[in-house]
Amino acid sequence: MSQNTAESYDRDRWHGIAADAKDHFETRLFIGGEYSDSADGGRFETINPANGEILAAMSQAAVADVDRAVASARQAYRSGVWSRMAPRERMAVMYRFADLVEAHTVELAVLETLDMGKPISVVVSEDLPAVVNTIRFMAECIDKIEGAVTNTADDAMHFTLRESLGVVGAISPWNYPLLMATWKLAPALAAGNTVVLKPAEQAPLSCLRLAELFVEAGGPPGVFNVINGVGEVTGKALALHNDVAKISFTGSTEVGKLILQYAGQSNMKRTGLECGGKSPHIFMADTPDLGAAVEAAYHGIFANQGEVCSAGSRLLVDRSIYGEFVERFVNEGKDAYVPGDPLDPATNMGPLVTREAQDRVLGLIGRGKAEGATLHFGGGVPAGLEAGAYVSPTLFSDVDNSMTIARQEIFGPVASVIPFDGADEAIAIANDTIYGLGAGLWTRDIDQAFRMIKEIEAGMVWVNCYDSGDMTQPFGGYKQSGHARDNCMESMKSYTQLKSAWIKLTTG
Repeated sequence: MSQNTAESYDRDRWHGIAADAKDHFETRLFIGGEYSDSADGGRFETINPANGEILAAMSQAAVADVDRAVASARQAYRSGVWSRMAPRERMAVMYRFADLVEAHTVELAVLETLDMGKPISVVVSEDLPAVVNTIRFMAECIDKIEGAVTNTADDAMHFTLRESLGVVGAISPWNYPLLMATWKLAPALAAGNTVVLKPAEQAPLSCLRLAELFVEAGGPPGVFNVINGVGEVTGKALALHNDVAKISFTGSTEVGKLILQYAGQSNMKRTGLECGGKSPHIFMADTPDLGAAVEAAYHGIFANQGEVCSAGSRLLVDRSIYGEFVERFVNEGKDAYVPGDPLDPATNMGPLVTREAQDRVLGLIGRGKAEGATLHFGGGVPAGLEAGAYVSPTLFSDVDNSMTIARQEIFGPVASVIPFDGADEAIAIANDTIYGLGAGLWTRDIDQAFRMIKEIEAGMVWVNCYDSGDMTQPFGGYKQSGHARDNCMESMKSYTQLKSAWIKLTTG
């Protein structure tokens, strides 16, 4: 089913598809190319955040199931059915995998929307095309990995080559269930590794189907496994496993620190961490197009319900344009995102992923009010949507960078406008955070832009745009935002290890 066809569906059509899907949810673990129940029969529930209904009782992987999944992946790796497959043959499997994901757009989109509340129109037009693009890009990289021959004396030859690591454990988040999982598994698989994926327990349904499609594409059994479960049990066991060569994690900074501990407590496995953010979005006095800048500002924080690690949640605005900026944001941003039924293509904002997430965001909004920030709109639950985990788009101004809403990652649709005077203060405020994922900057001054790019402590800086880029752009941060780099050729290389060979030659 093509993307164009899916984009033509109306609300009734999507609700009909969703009703049919509910009778066919796969809830088991996917290990060795087959579905199976957990060893102890444990279960956990996944909830539709739009209405609070239980979608399914998922198999909960116990430690024994993690061992079984890792053993399956290790056996598949050592057998060479994937790791020693000819690069062009592995590439062909990956391309077929991408084609199958694209062909199952409708099925995967419904699973994603039901499970985590993301608007169906966004899944169809943005997330799934990005999933397909990621798989195809990494497939293209497979035969582009090169070693090197160094210049040595005549009696020796030295060369380097890159080899796969082995079993990769991947722990993916719930805000982009398919895309974030693919950012991990596509480069890992392309490099010749085998994968054990633990999707977020809040949204596991679509990743199970993804693994099945990989096998349908010709991926050997055991190469890509999926184990459902909560982080404290399943994720911890995977991160501690001595047969896992690397653990790749996207999620909170708090859990990222635990992953580092588990790696050290076990086999010193490699880690790839992409964690939290509190990204500054900076608007200088010479912002070239204030209308475009304000539009980028509200998209940068309200898109995906604000559940984005790189969201531009701190809007740093030069005092000379501060009043006009806030006025424009109120007038244009207040109704730009309207919460509603995520299965309605007209909806552009769904619920937060859980009631717990909703309570946390509402609590932080309360802190913002109590600490003296000015609330312009939002701040509560949209009328008529009380059955779901919704939070209205929210704007605060007169925020000081010492306030809780300026320091904590809210992970919801809450924007905080902070005034500054000049570039030096903007840089100081931008860097006054434990995070360093992304930053946005609007200015006409190219000299100022280059200076600020260098001085802002962030892994990504967007100038006169926000959260733009393609697969050539490394995605990742500084400081406690983690150290991984997703997308790009470097991402694939991070799932390899460098080997050096020195050959002593017999000279005549």
